Amino acid sequence: MFLTHVIDITVKKLKSQAANLITLSNLFLGSFAILYVTKGQLHLSLLLIFLAALMDRFDGITARKLQTESEFGKQLDSMCDIISFGIAPAMLLYQGVLNEFGSAGMFVTIFYISCGAIRLARFNISEQQGYFTGVPITVVGCIATLLFLLTSFIPGNAYLFIMVVLSLCMVSPFKVKKM
Repeated sequence: MFLTHVIDITVKKLKSQAANLITLSNLFLGSFAILYVTKGQLHLSLLLIFLAALMDRFDGITARKLQTESEFGKQLDSMCDIISFGIAPAMLLYQGVLNEFGSAGMFVTIFYISCGAIRLARFNISEQQGYFTGVPITVVGCIATLLFLLTSFIPGNAYLFIMVVLSLCMVSPFKVKKM
């Protein structure tokens, strides 16, 4: 009887934290992506960013399915998203392309990360009405990451412009329907 009670409590705790564990896997993957950028392993970094996006998708699904959505989970998700879809893609593109442009490349990289942080902060304090205001950082981060694959086809200086446009999309007043 005692063992059954302990197992029930453990299962409830695991259930309540399942989505947060998936969210933390997003953070781990994004952090590894950044570290691999610093080692020059850019394609591995790209893969890790996409895996982080997969985890980001599953954490929300898991929280809703298990009915464990919480304010803590929402905040944790945003903290992880700035790493995986703000800093990691920015570092990938900086190392892969933007560093060729000196201070301008640095500015655009930091501008992108700043707009991502603003987007996430705005999301965290807004009421959800079935849409997002501004393009979600996960979407923009995945687009930026995909663009890394096109460095052979797109002139380097175009990336300065593209990154500014992507940055502004995150803080724009556009309404994007939730999926």
